[in-house]
Amino acid sequence: MTGRSAVVDVLIVDDQPPFRSVARTVVGLVGGWTVTAEAETGEDAVRLAADTHPQVVLMDINLPGIDGIEATRRVLAAHPAVTVVLMSSYAAADLPADAADCGAAAYLHKEDLTPAALRALRVG
Repeated sequence: MTGRSAVVDVLIVDDQPPFRSVARTVVGLVGGWTVTAEAETGEDAVRLAADTHPQVVLMDINLPGIDGIEATRRVLAAHPAVTVVLMSSYAAADLPADAADCGAAAYLHKEDLTPAALRALRVG
């Protein structure tokens, strides 16, 4: 890897502390990526995206308050350059219909969250 000047800041959004811990570990295994904030609700995700300006948001679909799909719409309306990845334990075929048109760059099953999957994202 040539140079590490470009750090990718990540916002993790999930209402389950154990999964946020796993996601934090996975992000830490990706060279040049760092977790800048964590949120438990969709409302917190929207606020923290404005406050911390992440390049990537790992967004759970099922959240208290506004769900991850609506939070994704709001984050991208305010920050169109952000890469949002929807995450859930749903199979892709079982996702809510509006998941496909909320603007997320990708969908990852939570079990498929790996450093390789994150490196494969087109960020920015």
